[in-house]
Amino acid sequence: MEEIKNFLNYTFHFTDKISISVKGILFVIIAIIVTSVFLSLLRKLISRKLPEHDKDKFKVVFSYFKYLVYVIIFFIMLNAVGVEVTAVLVASSALLIGVGLALQTLFQDIIAGVFILIDQSVHVGDIIEIDGKIGRVEEIKLRTTRAVTIDNKVLIIPHHLYLTNSLYNWTQNGTTTRESVSVGVAYGSDVKLVKQLLIQAAEEHDAVLKFPAPLVLFTNFGDSSLDFRLVVTLNDSFQAGIPKSDLRFRIDELFRENNISIPFPQRDIHIIQK
Repeated sequence: MEEIKNFLNYTFHFTDKISISVKGILFVIIAIIVTSVFLSLLRKLISRKLPEHDKDKFKVVFSYFKYLVYVIIFFIMLNAVGVEVTAVLVASSALLIGVGLALQTLFQDIIAGVFILIDQSVHVGDIIEIDGKIGRVEEIKLRTTRAVTIDNKVLIIPHHLYLTNSLYNWTQNGTTTRESVSVGVAYGSDVKLVKQLLIQAAEEHDAVLKFPAPLVLFTNFGDSSLDFRLVVTLNDSFQAGIPKSDLRFRIDELFRENNISIPFPQRDIHIIQK
């Protein structure tokens, strides 16, 4: 019994002002474990009555709070067992500055993650585009967002990119989006017939919604063609490339049937002989 008591009272001396006993270390560990159990029960108690789609968001927000509580409890327990916390912070100030600089991007990711959850700019299931990459959000973690691209590749997006790049949320206003297919026809073509055929191609496709109705815009008198844009509404923008490809096939077929040509760029060369 005396040996156990002596072991618990054994003290590690780091400096003249910083020391801690084995008993103090065990006390800190127990306090962290108790805090962890308490926070876990608290999270389950609060999230129990939340809607299913809000539980994942609350879990992420709570994780930020949990780590902050761990840090606070850790320093409180050190102070309680006789460690001069001020001396610890002073002695490790240079190290903390170095670690802070090294982990600057990590802190940016965490802060950006908090902003995402507060302003609700991104949700699980949203289709987002950032830095030229497109994916459907599967999970929002503490530091990163996990998304899956159309070719089933996992896209890991560090949250600090939200602060330095423009984020396009394709589905924040709903699952339907307006997509377009551009095409040019030869000068002299019947533009009214072109419009009719483009609308026909859109109305024949099952993926194109009837409302809002397909729209044809005469966009420009190009260098080699009359330029049109067919605008349609789709219910799954993530798979938009497939119906847009189908529309191009059908437009080409209809144009061939009605003798409407799609020109290629041409240039006239005049040779001046002296």
